[in-house]
Amino acid sequence: MSPTDSALLLVLYLACFAAVHSLMASLPFKRRAAKILGRRMDPWYPAIFSASALVMIAPLVYLVYLFPGKILYIVPSPWRWAMVAGQLLAGLLSVRAFVDAPHRFKVPLQLLGPGAAGGEGLEPRGVYRWIRDPFLLSGFLIIWLTPFMTTNILILYVAVTLYLYLGSLHWERRLLAQFGDEYRSYQRRVPRAVPWRGRLRPEG
Repeated sequence: MSPTDSALLLVLYLACFAAVHSLMASLPFKRRAAKILGRRMDPWYPAIFSASALVMIAPLVYLVYLFPGKILYIVPSPWRWAMVAGQLLAGLLSVRAFVDAPHRFKVPLQLLGPGAAGGEGLEPRGVYRWIRDPFLLSGFLIIWLTPFMTTNILILYVAVTLYLYLGSLHWERRLLAQFGDEYRSYQRRVPRAVPWRGRLRPEG
């Protein structure tokens, strides 16, 4: 397979993954699933969503392994280990983001809408008092701190960067649908991914 064909294959597969992943994250899809499956889906949907993403990513990783492309650079020691350490810290940030953000993953609350009976307030905690989307930051750090680069990996990372950013916008729309004006106020007070404003403090 030529370098151009392998790069095109990677991009096409990532586009298919992005389409399926975004569909499963959308509120219309979740409403349809809730209508079909009922309350049985409530505790399982986030796990199924994450597991399906891992299953769909596996072939993409294998394609990169088969067709890495031309080597562009390899970072020497000790800098490569500093970059790997940064990736590990970014991974820990993702774990902390899951722990601190039940508001992002409770499907029944997402479907209620702002102000609905049985809903919950936003109440940002932990890392969400510094940034709105730690997954965006950790994703950028994990991919761009890779201590080596090839042509196909570079193409893939550029596409993933775009997808992560667009995915963050999608999450923001969903959270606006869930929390309404409360989330708009949060957006004004807390940056998306770079904590340049400092820690969120209670209003009033």
